[in-house]
Amino acid sequence: MKTLFYLLALSGLILALAACNRDNGVAVASGATPPIPTTVGPVPGGATPPAAHANPFSGNEVALTEGRKLFNWYNCSGCHGGHAGGGMGPSLRDEIWLYGNRDDQIFDSIAQGRAHGMPAWGPKIPEQQIWKLVTYIKSLRTPQEPDPPLMPEQEGIVKGSINSVPEAQK
Repeated sequence: MKTLFYLLALSGLILALAACNRDNGVAVASGATPPIPTTVGPVPGGATPPAAHANPFSGNEVALTEGRKLFNWYNCSGCHGGHAGGGMGPSLRDEIWLYGNRDDQIFDSIAQGRAHGMPAWGPKIPEQQIWKLVTYIKSLRTPQEPDPPLMPEQEGIVKGSINSVPEAQK
């Protein structure tokens, strides 16, 4: 009986020692390097940015107008608003952007997508059309913007209508 007890204790000790020598669950083939965790999207600070690609349609008014049409055609306005003022997605009329507001950075945001809702359109939209979208987006808040949003004083409120401001309040 004592011998059986010692055998069970010894086998338990061997099993415990074998369990302590296990890896952390990552299967690595013999001789292969272990996987390296990688981040998705731009990594803030430290890294040098890749070489910027020039927008082939920068300053091209025809491409700018086509970009506006594509903005509506691909339903960008569904998330970013009819004049890109924001909605479910962020405003594109702001001057400071989380992922950068250079042409190449905007191109990358459209092509690669961004976390929290921006899908990657690169596999679905031709590169030339993405550049036209970039051209339109860069025109926002400038005199070159096609079909800019109306300012309240331009909305054409008819004097004397229910929505007009009474003369005494002006």
